[in-house]
Amino acid sequence: MRIIANFPQIFFFRIDYICRKNYLKTRYFIFFSYKGTSYHGWQYQPDSASIQGTLDNALSTILKESISTTGAGRTDAGVHALFFCAHFESISENLDSDKKLLYSLNGFLPRDISVSGIHRVLPDAHARFSAISRTYKYYISGQKDPFMNDYSWYMPVRLDIEIMNRACEILISNTDFTSFSRLHSDNKTSLCSVSEAIWEQTESTLVFTIRADRFLRNMVRAIVGTMIRTGSGKMSLREFGEITEAKDRGRAGQSAPARGLFLADIEYPSGIFITNPDRSRSPTNVLPGQTAFQALL
Repeated sequence: MRIIANFPQIFFFRIDYICRKNYLKTRYFIFFSYKGTSYHGWQYQPDSASIQGTLDNALSTILKESISTTGAGRTDAGVHALFFCAHFESISENLDSDKKLLYSLNGFLPRDISVSGIHRVLPDAHARFSAISRTYKYYISGQKDPFMNDYSWYMPVRLDIEIMNRACEILISNTDFTSFSRLHSDNKTSLCSVSEAIWEQTESTLVFTIRADRFLRNMVRAIVGTMIRTGSGKMSLREFGEITEAKDRGRAGQSAPARGLFLADIEYPSGIFITNPDRSRSPTNVLPGQTAFQALL
């Protein structure tokens, strides 16, 4: 009789526990930046250091629950992020209002990863699939600088920026980027819509900025490696145009080194955020949809 009498209470307690653990979790976006030099890319790897593995461990330890993040994309080994986003779910409902959480996370994380904000989003918001656009920047240094070794490609060669920007016009008019995609990748489609591509000179640094709705694996580095050939006079604009239309990775140039590549910005629709990001809590003063870093390195 005692077991029967307590059965409803035990039953509802277990249902409540299961719901809280599995169904009533709150989804969050976490914004952060990282130096990728010491990591084998974003994605978790069992025997190598990754950004995802390091972040998951920090969140799980601080929040005292098992946390698994989903990133906005995959960056290769050595690639950096001025601005990155991942989503995760937690049984805690108000992490975005916990003023001590960012301090605790940044204190736990290594120096090359910095969290700038955590924001509550709709249950179906996705760090990767909800993104409207992504922006990458690639840095080329014309002068030997030991302090830029991890952040740029040192190239003591005079490059014709005007020709390279004319190549950008060809790039923007293209939609199939198979020629700039890693071979044997698992892309369902090689179609991308590039809305901006430009080279800019800042003192001794040459900066390439490219924005698109999506990017293929190795795409930006392959584009930079090929455009450098046009800027150095080793390839004509006609040849560059033929490469973009060939859908053949073997026709394009070698990939530029990973160390010069930065994911600079990710744009999201404001409607997916339940609580709007607080500019004062972000060291880069970033809101979704805004350019993450106005000034170049």
